[in-house]
Amino acid sequence: MNHQVVSVKVYAAVFCALLALTITTVALSKLDLGEFNFIAAMTIAVIKATLVVMFFMDVRHASSMTKLFVGAGLFWLAIMLVFLLSDYLSRGWLPGLRWGAAVPNAGLQRVTTYLTK
Repeated sequence: MNHQVVSVKVYAAVFCALLALTITTVALSKLDLGEFNFIAAMTIAVIKATLVVMFFMDVRHASSMTKLFVGAGLFWLAIMLVFLLSDYLSRGWLPGLRWGAAVPNAGLQRVTTYLTK
């Protein structure tokens, strides 16, 4: 089994990219982008996960079997997300709720009735 040696410069560059993306995530969380906050955060998270898998887990130079299992894991994740979103989006009792919208006084009535008894 041959193993390719990756230089320290590559690891340092990937580490700096991960730090820059983390700082970008924190900076974007302070901005009010509406419903695009979730999309921006997930896009950055996918990029960071791809960098970690490709460079630190060394999938770039791995065997075909390893790449097959990585692909199978991503396919399984996609199946789970499709089921999750199909369940969430098919619920008719969610009137106008958006990403990150809080339900007003969700548990407040239970707490106040419990405390007054």
